[in-house]
Amino acid sequence: MNTQLKRKIAFSLSMGVVTTGIISFVLLALNLGFSNELALAWLRSWAIGYVIVIPATLLLGPRLQAQVDRLVK
Repeated sequence: MNTQLKRKIAFSLSMGVVTTGIISFVLLALNLGFSNELALAWLRSWAIGYVIVIPATLLLGPRLQAQVDRLVK
């Protein structure tokens, strides 16, 4: 595996942690408020979101990047 591919995978994994964490927290805080249930619900939602986002990013990312590259020259 080459260095560029390793970087892309590491970036996808890292960005997935950050984005799913932020989005799941904000949406749950807005919908549940700051209750006793928030932390557990957040961790559960974060884990589910991460499991969904990472494969999607790794599978769809290269195709989307190719389309963007074609549009923006």
